[in-house]
Amino acid sequence: MARTQSDPWEIASMNELLGLARTMEQEAIDGYVALARRMQEMGQPDLAGVFETLIAEEEGHLAKVNDWQTATGQPKSAIVHPPEALFDDEGAGIIAPEMLSAYRAFSMAVRNEERAFVFWTYVAAHAKSAEIAKAAERMAHEELGHVAKLRSERRRAFHLERRTSTDAAKADLSRLETRLADHLQMLAAIGETDDSDRLRMLAEEARIRAEKLVQTPFSSTPLLDAVPDTVVEQVLPLCELLTDCYIDLGQTAPDESQRDRAQRSAAEMIHCLRGVRIWLAR
Repeated sequence: MARTQSDPWEIASMNELLGLARTMEQEAIDGYVALARRMQEMGQPDLAGVFETLIAEEEGHLAKVNDWQTATGQPKSAIVHPPEALFDDEGAGIIAPEMLSAYRAFSMAVRNEERAFVFWTYVAAHAKSAEIAKAAERMAHEELGHVAKLRSERRRAFHLERRTSTDAAKADLSRLETRLADHLQMLAAIGETDDSDRLRMLAEEARIRAEKLVQTPFSSTPLLDAVPDTVVEQVLPLCELLTDCYIDLGQTAPDESQRDRAQRSAAEMIHCLRGVRIWLAR
C-alpha cells in the first residue's frame, strides 16, 4: 500500500484526501472488530457489545466518506496511509479482559478520535489549495462531532460504573482555565525540554481564554455542578473536564456565537490534551 512521499501533512489531491480518510476509518473498524472478537472469545459479551457499538459508529463514518466521494465523482482508487499511526488499542488486545471496562474502552475511542481531529487540523494548516484546506477542515469538524458523541458515552459509562459519589468544589470556567494555566506553567518549569515552549504557549492560551470568560461568560453547563477537588488539582483530568465543558457548550449554548466560540475553545483544548499527554509520556 502506498504512502505519501511528500511532506507528511500535505495532501496532493481530493482523491488522496478521501483515500486517506477511508483508510483511517477502515483501520479503526478493523481494530474494534479484533477487540470485539477477543472479548467474545474470552467470555466478556458486555465488553464485546461496547466494541460492536464502536464498530457501528466507525462504519457510519466510513459510509459518510464514501457518500462524499460519490458526490464529488472521485474514483476510489487511492489507498493512502497517514504518516503516523492514529489508531491505538492501548493494549486492550493483549491485557486480561478483567482489566477492561466500558469506560476504558470509550476512553480509548475518544483518544483515537482526538488524534484524528488533530491530524486533520494539521492537514488543513499545510494544505496547498483552498479545496484541500476546506475538505480537511470538514474532516476535522466531523471528528470533533465524533469526539463529542464518544465523550458523552464515556461519561455515561463512568456514572454507571461509579459506586460512590465524591465531594465537589464549585467552579467556573474562568477559574478552571487559570488553574490550568498554572499547571502548564509549572510543568514547563520542570527542566527545559523540547516541549517546554509548547507548554508555555498552551498556558498563555488558557490565560487568554480565562480573561475572555471574565469579560464574556458562557451560559452554565451542568458539568460544572459537581467538580471533584482531585480533578482541579491534576492537569490531565482538568484538561479533560474543560474539553467536555466546551464540547457541551458547543452543542447547548443558547446562541450561535456562543456555540461557535465554545467549539473553538474545544478545539484548542484537544490540542492542549495532546501536548499534556506527550509531556506526561516522556
